[in-house]
Amino acid sequence: MIDKITPRPADQVKAVLEELGLEDMAPIVTSRNTYIAPYVNAETPEYLVIEDKFPNGRPALEAAGVYMTDRDTVNNTERMKVTTCLNPLHTALAVYGCLLGYNSIASEMQDAQLKALVEKIGYGEGMPVVVNPGIIDPLDFIHEVIDLRLPNPYIPDMPQRIATDTSQKVAIRFGETIKSYMERPELDPGTLTYIPLALAGWCRYLLAVDDKGEAMELSSDPMLTQLTGKLDGVSLGDRDSYKGNLKEVLSNPVIFGVNLYEAGLGDKVESMFLELAAGPGAVRATLVKYLG
Repeated sequence: MIDKITPRPADQVKAVLEELGLEDMAPIVTSRNTYIAPYVNAETPEYLVIEDKFPNGRPALEAAGVYMTDRDTVNNTERMKVTTCLNPLHTALAVYGCLLGYNSIASEMQDAQLKALVEKIGYGEGMPVVVNPGIIDPLDFIHEVIDLRLPNPYIPDMPQRIATDTSQKVAIRFGETIKSYMERPELDPGTLTYIPLALAGWCRYLLAVDDKGEAMELSSDPMLTQLTGKLDGVSLGDRDSYKGNLKEVLSNPVIFGVNLYEAGLGDKVESMFLELAAGPGAVRATLVKYLG
């Protein structure tokens, strides 16, 4: 399991290096849209967790900060990161960042409602079912993510990049937490609010219209044509144009890992979607409603 956010070379980092007197810092863009540069803009925190199974010996990798452990712990560390402490927060920021016109995750973290959203998803709804790998404390990890990693302006990662292939991600990033709520008798998935708000935000994103009511380019996704087709005829600001278009989507366990109606969340996501699609400015108004 490796965790280190390393977006493509950023112009603002290039500019800082050139101000310091370094020359020829411009990235080269290949014919396949790969970026090659003489620098890497990467964050300081990094996690590398490896199964300690080297039948012919190995270097002392732990001396360099690598976590050497058993396979189950590697898997549990990945599950902690991907289903609770980082990736769900990234996806929530991605779809809402696109809708609100942001072009960096760091700038989104200066937005009171968006910061509150990821705090509610992570601390409030994820922590009750988080898998603790033992070698990294989940609360310490998510605190670092929210307060140090995501707000870092020198990691200019874009919500548009993170919104790529969202249909392939939501089952893991949100569905696993929902399933954990369903599996525990003391927890009721119907009480979840902010994970459904993130899912409703993705559905609103699929209208391809931002919160100003202007056309918005959607990131690539293998299900994009199929999903946007389900919303054909739904118009921003026209509640009557919605004819239950999302029911087939929200009930699809391939997309969400569960049938959201069986989890008691389908109607809630539909209702939130309609709030978000009530007209220009409705995304912000809905976020204010739920997050203050």
